[in-house]
Amino acid sequence: MNEPDLNLLLALDTFLAEGSVAGAARRLGLSASAMSRTLSRLRTATGDPLLVRAGRNMVLTHYAEAIRERARNAAHEARSLLSPSRAELDLTTLDSVFTLRANDGFVEAFGPALIAAAAREAPGVRLCFMPKPEKGSRHLREGLVDLEIGVLGEMGPEIRLQALFRDSFVAVVRAGHPLVESENITPEQYIAWGHVVTSRRGGIPHGPVDVELAELGLKRNIAAVVPSFPASLRVAQASDLIALVPASFVVSQPAGLLYAFNLPVATRQITVSQMWHPRSEADLAHRWLRQLVLSVCREHAA
Repeated sequence: MNEPDLNLLLALDTFLAEGSVAGAARRLGLSASAMSRTLSRLRTATGDPLLVRAGRNMVLTHYAEAIRERARNAAHEARSLLSPSRAELDLTTLDSVFTLRANDGFVEAFGPALIAAAAREAPGVRLCFMPKPEKGSRHLREGLVDLEIGVLGEMGPEIRLQALFRDSFVAVVRAGHPLVESENITPEQYIAWGHVVTSRRGGIPHGPVDVELAELGLKRNIAAVVPSFPASLRVAQASDLIALVPASFVVSQPAGLLYAFNLPVATRQITVSQMWHPRSEADLAHRWLRQLVLSVCREHAA
């Protein structure tokens, strides 16, 4: 039997991740000519060109795109099998960087407590928070992040999921706003003021609050749209506009500057979860990270 050259596996994963000979060469510390020869061997082994010219650029073939995830997982498994097994995890000597993809609201509400808890248990761990302008599993599938935190979207059947806490939206106004004096704010009072809402994609959103108001024949006057919950609160704090933000986020705000009240219409709660790729399922350090996030969120969201 002619066994395949398994040394090519890591090179294949690198080529598919970088999408260029030069990028793969830099990542593996080899010359461009050496990587070109490796690409030629990979083409022979797979029976596919893998990388083809498109104008002035090189692009992956359809076959290369199709096997990219399989190649990444296979390379990850190969590295794990050929690395020393760690039956125990020593947090005092753990030296790792974990990347978490989450929106600004989560980072501001839970980031400080999460960073402090990690520092207490594992001083050598650094947490890197990546912005989350959109939902999707690409960052997890490509190994760019360790955890994705937020409301479940189209993540794919292979992505692992754990609920962290349930949240609900509340209305927020500045301290001293006329609505602060009202005990039970009615839908009519709610729409009598302008509103600032959050949308990562821009444009005027139409959400559950608007649907419920429409059932009553009412409509909000959306005066401003901002890209994040922190920005929404800053606008509300400096104006008479009403902001709409998650309740868990309001808890982390300085006391005395803002006033939060329940919405005058019924809306569903949302479930905030942490998501990860199955390649990290059994990793002891990753397990510790997931448990840390769970503990911190449940403690501070209560």
